[in-house]
Amino acid sequence: MLYPLSYEGPAPSLATGAGLDGGTGAESHTIGSVGPRMVLVIDDDPVIVKLLQVNFEIEGYTVISAENGMTGLTRARDDQPDLIILDVMMPGMDGLDVARSLKGAPETQSIPIILLSAKAQANDVARGREVADDYITKPFDPLELLDRVAAFLEDRPNRHDGP
Repeated sequence: MLYPLSYEGPAPSLATGAGLDGGTGAESHTIGSVGPRMVLVIDDDPVIVKLLQVNFEIEGYTVISAENGMTGLTRARDDQPDLIILDVMMPGMDGLDVARSLKGAPETQSIPIILLSAKAQANDVARGREVADDYITKPFDPLELLDRVAAFLEDRPNRHDGP
């Protein structure tokens, strides 16, 4: 169940804190509360990458992507995203190895990483949480992913605003 978000009726005003709830006052972690941010999506499935890109861009995020672990490491170091969405099962360097490398390097260790995987066994989730900040299993709810991303970024300075 991964579909681009759709809105009915007038677009909510994110600047005033109204989110996907249409301004009913329910808590919503939308881009209005965190400012424009960059998300790096590292996944070998182009359909997942595109769907995540659409969902994040609807919410005002800048999205960059990488199709494998090695390219993802380079993009993370070069572009310094505010958060990384990382697939676990990829050919070559898997997501767990990518996360270990990122968390072990001074220039990328503070970037939050959310692992996204079809591996839902308790031991897989536990292994993932040892090397990343969060673990979400596929299929997933795009609204939940957006909320988790925004919650991670809420109290963090934007990596692109300078010191």
